[in-house]
Amino acid sequence: MSSPTLKIGIVGLGRLGQRHAINLAQRVPNAQVVAACSPVPAELDWAARELGIATGYADYGALLAHPGLDAVFLVTPTSMHAEQIIAALRAGKHVFCEKPLSLDLGDCLAVEAEAAHHPQLVTMIGFVRRFDASYQDAQQKITGGLIGKPYMVRSQTCDQNDPSGAFMRFAPTSGGIFLDCSVHDIDLARWLLGNPTPTRVYASGTNAIHHGLQAFGDVDNGLATVEFADGGMATFMASRTMAHGHETLTEVFGTAGRLCVGGNPRLNRVEISDVHGVRNECTPDFYARFANAFLVEAQEFTDAALGRRSLSLTLNDATEATRLGIAMTVAMRERRVVEF
Repeated sequence: MSSPTLKIGIVGLGRLGQRHAINLAQRVPNAQVVAACSPVPAELDWAARELGIATGYADYGALLAHPGLDAVFLVTPTSMHAEQIIAALRAGKHVFCEKPLSLDLGDCLAVEAEAAHHPQLVTMIGFVRRFDASYQDAQQKITGGLIGKPYMVRSQTCDQNDPSGAFMRFAPTSGGIFLDCSVHDIDLARWLLGNPTPTRVYASGTNAIHHGLQAFGDVDNGLATVEFADGGMATFMASRTMAHGHETLTEVFGTAGRLCVGGNPRLNRVEISDVHGVRNECTPDFYARFANAFLVEAQEFTDAALGRRSLSLTLNDATEATRLGIAMTVAMRERRVVEF
């Protein structure tokens, strides 16, 4: 007897949506992409041409009515996430949705409440770094007591500068640098510190290169500090202006040691020695760094929807990441401490 297959509709086929679609169609056993949804005809043409997904929908409601559909994979603008998740759950579909869950805390709580009415359905938000082998190894070592009691995390997401500033077209809807760039770091800090309760947030930022962001209350470099009820701390840096490439770095300090993930953002194992010195090439973007983690993430969702395992993260984790991201944004924009 053949193994059961999860029939998935991919929603959103931009750059990241296409990468998710390729993984689901070609690299995740027991997943089958049976339909695609996008308001952009060229994206549906791509799905048909490159992946053989012959059924395409411009309307999300029509996709949800596709015969035999089990699940949706949402890679859509953040402003649409909550509404689309709730609609899918009410249609009886499992849901994977890219991060963040929402930029609005009320929307996050509404999704949690709706999901509670459908315990038979899997709802997963894509905090992909939890599925990276190095971060998983670090978390297991922390849980095993290798560095004693963890009390501080320093984490950063730094993107290579785009001189064209093309990313600024998303500035009106991104929620700002902390919700856009630091939400992964926020989730990691909570996970690695054992989900402590936040008590106070400080934040600041500057526009080193892309001064046009100021019109949207945003910055191209931001710093934030979070204090927790158990005495722990987390500090975050986000940047859109790195000259050398994409850099994801997380340090965890404990009473008996320290762990560092991503201290040298290597593209590969090649080391270059020449008249400029000894160096290595850097990862160019987030996908080059986390390509395998995206695959592992998609596999966990598929397995969970097929009843083979439980999810390793919760909807509340996504809500709390948004809660902290909003607090950091308010602290920066209003130049004040935010207390919980």
